Amino acid sequence: MIRYRSLKSFYPCFSALCAGGVSLMFAFPLMAETTPLSQDAFQRARQVTVGILADTQDQRTPEKPGKVAVRGTGFHLRDGYVVTARHAAEKHDPTTGTLIQKRIRILTNDLHELPADLVGDSAFMDVVLYRVSEQHRLKLQTGTSFVTGDVLPGMEVFTVGYPLGWGPTMAFGRLGNTNTFLQTVATRLLQADLSACSGNSGGGLFNGQGEIVGIVHAVIQTDKEETQNYCSRMAFAIPGILAERIVNAALSGKPLAFSKLGLHLTSVKDGTRLRVAVQDVTEPAKGAGLQRHDILLAIEGTEVIDAAQLKNFLIERTTPGQEVSIKVRRVDADLTFHIVLGGG
Repeated sequence: MIRYRSLKSFYPCFSALCAGGVSLMFAFPLMAETTPLSQDAFQRARQVTVGILADTQDQRTPEKPGKVAVRGTGFHLRDGYVVTARHAAEKHDPTTGTLIQKRIRILTNDLHELPADLVGDSAFMDVVLYRVSEQHRLKLQTGTSFVTGDVLPGMEVFTVGYPLGWGPTMAFGRLGNTNTFLQTVATRLLQADLSACSGNSGGGLFNGQGEIVGIVHAVIQTDKEETQNYCSRMAFAIPGILAERIVNAALSGKPLAFSKLGLHLTSVKDGTRLRVAVQDVTEPAKGAGLQRHDILLAIEGTEVIDAAQLKNFLIERTTPGQEVSIKVRRVDADLTFHIVLGGG
């Protein structure tokens, strides 16, 4: 049986996030042109990568420091801001359950152990932002940025991290399906053909320029035995375009707002082509003129392939209050409507 797991640490107090089936989309975009990876990009990626340290302090002997153990990976964005996967910073409490830690400790590439405080997070998207205490920020000299524009299958990528708590190590591969889904998060994921293990969670997936393409989130576990240590060559990452929106919302101190179109969709056949049609319509789409049975063709000039792809377009590329154009087919006529998106 194939299972997928978030790349949580192998320490006993942290369990796997989810296991179940995999849903894939097969409408692939054009293949990416090969961009040579550079030594400068490797060096930069190593410098921005940090280890997320496990809390090993024995509360019975607070005067004795705990051992240094890495449970996850993250990266320094800029100005002391550190990004990682939310599940890599969670802590299980016997009385209250799983909580996001208000303060974590990170380990830099040059072996500084630094405290970082919670700025904001998204449980639905598995992204969290911390900031290193002001007196220690100068120890983080190198930063990175999120890639701009779309990423395509075939793009060469690499990651730096702490698989099985050891590292930092590097792994190299290519993007596969850039529009695939797991039940662990409420958005699409990037599938990458590279080695990743427990402890890689939260690490950056870098392109040839050392920019962040995605945040490592989960792997497909293909071995039969249920163990707490697992590795795979099929890794999944939160898209950088979405992670950047979560980070920017955290920096602004406001919750990330998602656009509402007001459509309930169903699959229909348009000739020999499977498309999506309006099953039910509410505001704001209703007020703009959309009706039941309209077949959706495009949003803002981008072809609508299915409901999941439309949902992710709204999540990643729109904001509440934005006006978008929707092209539909009604009987034999192609019509275009302009809708001011709601929020929710």
